[in-house]
Amino acid sequence: MSSIEVSGKSYETDEEGYLVNLAEWNEDVGTYLAQTENVEMTDQHWEVINFLRDYYNEFQIAPAVRVLTKAIGKKLGPDKGTSQYLYDLFPYGPAKQACKIAGLPKPTGCV
Repeated sequence: MSSIEVSGKSYETDEEGYLVNLAEWNEDVGTYLAQTENVEMTDQHWEVINFLRDYYNEFQIAPAVRVLTKAIGKKLGPDKGTSQYLYDLFPYGPAKQACKIAGLPKPTGCV
């Protein structure tokens, strides 16, 4: 286990940098994790992050990229429900990278 420090508070992470205690996540932690991933957060990024957190709260699972793409298309519109749109926001993988920033566990099936 390792940890990160954000605003003077320490947060435990696993060996890949995913937050251990999901309940400790907040936007400051998300912004910090985004910086470690070289992602400059915009409203579009936050829209996906908030969608992921809602999805996780409802289904208790972090969606793989295909499921994520479909679900976002349904909720946020077909222009946003494309792999290209999501990869433009999260170049290292929309499911894996966005879940990390959202304080969620790594989606199953991600390497």
